[in-house]
Amino acid sequence: MTRSNESAENYLETILILSRKLPVVRSVDIANELGYKKSSISIAMKNLREKNQITVTDAGFIYLTEEGQQIAEMIYERHELLSECLTRLGVDPETAAADACRIEHVISPESFAAIKKHLSNHPDFSEST
Repeated sequence: MTRSNESAENYLETILILSRKLPVVRSVDIANELGYKKSSISIAMKNLREKNQITVTDAGFIYLTEEGQQIAEMIYERHELLSECLTRLGVDPETAAADACRIEHVISPESFAAIKKHLSNHPDFSEST
């Protein structure tokens, strides 16, 4: 996974999360959520538009395309499961979330599926996944 893909995935995941709690998502919402400058967000949104992973309306509302939605949901699922797993193993929740954020971009689909399968068969984890 290249650094630019990781960055794009983080933006897509952030758009997904914000879209679940806000009526519409705008660049300023993403900037506030991530603590980035609006100019950085504008560049990132341009790149995501060019990759056809988001659409932006004339009013500045940002929506995930089908492809963007799939990527965002994959990353979000990884983040949630890995954070939960690390927390249940005794890792501080803040550290677990930070580590999950790094792992979610580099773990192979095969390894993630194996972890998910293992946890679904483990009584301590299955109720939360």
